[in-house]
Amino acid sequence: MMLRILLVLVMLLAGSSAARAEWHEVGSPHFVIYANDRPDRIRSFAEMLERYDQAFRIYRNLPNTPVAPAGRLTIYVVGSAGEVSRLAGSQSVAGFYTGRATGSLAFVPRLTSGGSETLAGQLVLFHEYAHHMMFSIFAQSAIPAWLVEGWAEYHATAKVNSDGSVTFGGVANHRAAGILDNATPAAMLLDSKRAIMPDQQMESFYGRSWLLTHYVTFDPARREQFIRYLRAINEGTSSDEAAKLFGDPRQLDRELDRYARGSLVARTVPADQIRIGTVTARPLSAGEAAVMQVRIQSDRGVNEQTAPGVYAAAKKAAAPFPDDPGAQIALAEAAYDADDYEAALAACERALKTDPKAMEALIYKAMAMMAVAARDKDTTPARWSAIRKVIGTANRLDPDHPEPLILYYRSFVDAQQRPSDLAKDGLVKAFQLAPFDEGLRLNVASMLIADSKPAVARTILLPLANHPHDTGDAKAARDMIAAIDKGEDGTKTPEAKAAGAKPVD
Repeated sequence: MMLRILLVLVMLLAGSSAARAEWHEVGSPHFVIYANDRPDRIRSFAEMLERYDQAFRIYRNLPNTPVAPAGRLTIYVVGSAGEVSRLAGSQSVAGFYTGRATGSLAFVPRLTSGGSETLAGQLVLFHEYAHHMMFSIFAQSAIPAWLVEGWAEYHATAKVNSDGSVTFGGVANHRAAGILDNATPAAMLLDSKRAIMPDQQMESFYGRSWLLTHYVTFDPARREQFIRYLRAINEGTSSDEAAKLFGDPRQLDRELDRYARGSLVARTVPADQIRIGTVTARPLSAGEAAVMQVRIQSDRGVNEQTAPGVYAAAKKAAAPFPDDPGAQIALAEAAYDADDYEAALAACERALKTDPKAMEALIYKAMAMMAVAARDKDTTPARWSAIRKVIGTANRLDPDHPEPLILYYRSFVDAQQRPSDLAKDGLVKAFQLAPFDEGLRLNVASMLIADSKPAVARTILLPLANHPHDTGDAKAARDMIAAIDKGEDGTKTPEAKAAGAKPVD
């Protein structure tokens, strides 16, 4: 469920409120956590998440290539579940996650109690991180909707044991109501046209998807069928035809019912096989701590109504810290979101004066310069050459940061110039670094269509087209594929334009 507000997400940073706490940043190979808490508790949280990540890779025989610093998941631990609900804009959401090329984020509350709430929150975080792993590693694979959610539900029930081992395959008790009662039949699970399912069916869809994933994981005969089914889909066979490889769907339903009532198998990755890497902690500077609430609001996302208030708060919080890069970067982001580009540029310059290698300051400087050029309708080569010089500096500091690569490509589009081959290669690399970003996926596909590579674009669009939730981006992907199949320009469909797909002629 990438790039959208998701389910309840509650963390396990529990402890005594009497202990002294302050804002800290804890970093690990795959996560960056910001919390107003004791560093030892945040460290424990990071170590638990790393243990899950590493066990996951071992269990599924997935690659363990290092993640670039910009590719880590950032987790903000805020004050309460109520504050998370306010950030989400929904009283029914106690936490949420979004995957994006500019940095994937999770927003969670700090609890002072454990028990069922902590376990529920861990389950949801594991679910979302399983999505993150799937779309990162299988970036160009066509994955049917039931497997997208079944995979996430299967790994959500993982248990990090007290001895450091991790067990997978636990029963999805949180989906019990939908596993056997009013069960979604296999024929519907495997139906590629199940783009929109009634809300009352979703609980069972999740439960039966978990069950089918569990079944094909452990039953040898069904696992072989599953492998052939998935291979057929990725070779271009329609999912309806591929589903026939499972045989009679009613027989599959009967087997799933029996399986659900039996003793399910689980497997444990031993602690001595898991290496979690280095976990570091540092207290935030006074300036960074002062703007943290502003930063959380900005990273959550603002609109025309909320941006001015966040900007006003940023100016007040950052004013005492003109020489603190963190404070000035937060101010630059808020100013940019409020369309005060000159103020954003000034804040970036103050940050860069103190720290010339401040990546986010360079990024916001380039973005503000681009916005001013667009506002002035200035497409002169000299103007855009200066902008690309800033982008190039950021790219040299971190060649594996997706955002400078995206901005470099965008600089040609915004300047109404044909992108260079270097810019095109950079956009593809950004997608490889952040394949979970749906908007980026659409734009890479649009670029490929413009370069007369519709077959490659179609392959890139397929995972998004099969998204289990009927998002605007998913519909745009389906319509672009339909246009490609008709020999038409998929970037010119109304849905593609609305989703932000940008053809370059």
